[in-house]
Amino acid sequence: MTGTKAISFGLLVNRDASVTQIRVCTIIGLLLIWEMLALLGRFEILYGDVIPSSWMIIYTVGTEIISPSFYRDLGITFAEHAVGFVGGSIAAIFVGIGMGTNPFFRKALEPYLNAIGSTPKIIFLPILFLMFGTGIESKMAKGCLSSFFPVVFSTTLGILLINPVLIRVGKSFNLNKWQMFTKIYIQAMVNPIITGLRLGMAITVIGVLVAELKFADGGLGYRLGVYYEKFEIAPMYAIIIIIFALAALANVGMTCLQDRMNRHMVSASGKTKTTKASGGLGVVATN
Repeated sequence: MTGTKAISFGLLVNRDASVTQIRVCTIIGLLLIWEMLALLGRFEILYGDVIPSSWMIIYTVGTEIISPSFYRDLGITFAEHAVGFVGGSIAAIFVGIGMGTNPFFRKALEPYLNAIGSTPKIIFLPILFLMFGTGIESKMAKGCLSSFFPVVFSTTLGILLINPVLIRVGKSFNLNKWQMFTKIYIQAMVNPIITGLRLGMAITVIGVLVAELKFADGGLGYRLGVYYEKFEIAPMYAIIIIIFALAALANVGMTCLQDRMNRHMVSASGKTKTTKASGGLGVVATN
């Protein structure tokens, strides 16, 4: 038995090492391709100045980070995203709980939510600008609209997929509504809600940046648009990389939160299995 475990551990270590090597080789390969295209552009053979050298982009990232105006724009985007994401998510969780627990309420709202949820939210920008103006309020409203639909659908689905046996057990113990919610519903809804929050966070970033690109006087989207209009390509790529890094950091934070919640539920239930978010995709795997 010990030998089998040792072999399994060795295979797992080798697999992880192979995955790491593939990731490193992929990054190196992409950098080489980028530098080759940048070299061709330098000699006016292909793309011109559209693809600057990676070293120039890295230098520009450092320049942006030490610029005071960058933190002003970062603060504006962060405020718009935070208010929109939190507001839209809280409303979505309450609506999702209502839809999941009340079939009549779900049937009444579901057609409208499906129709609006499948519509590109950018078409609502003119209405939001008319209602809230072109300041940060309209971007907050756009963030709220963007985050609402992924969270409400995930919350509703999380409740509908709860094992009916658990609900019958709770009713057999004469649990009231609050006890049913805290001891059964909330336990089963953690992963669907966090998955919806992760999707909502990503879509909120997109919604806020698109709104800033259209009408704004500050924010990372506005800064990106200004660099594009001035054809300052290296700073434009620097802002894109910074946005990508911040979004990746937020996704890592949500992954850690999901893993923490899963470990808490496992320890509370007395089980010895460890649960984690698989691959950072919101899928739960049990080892």
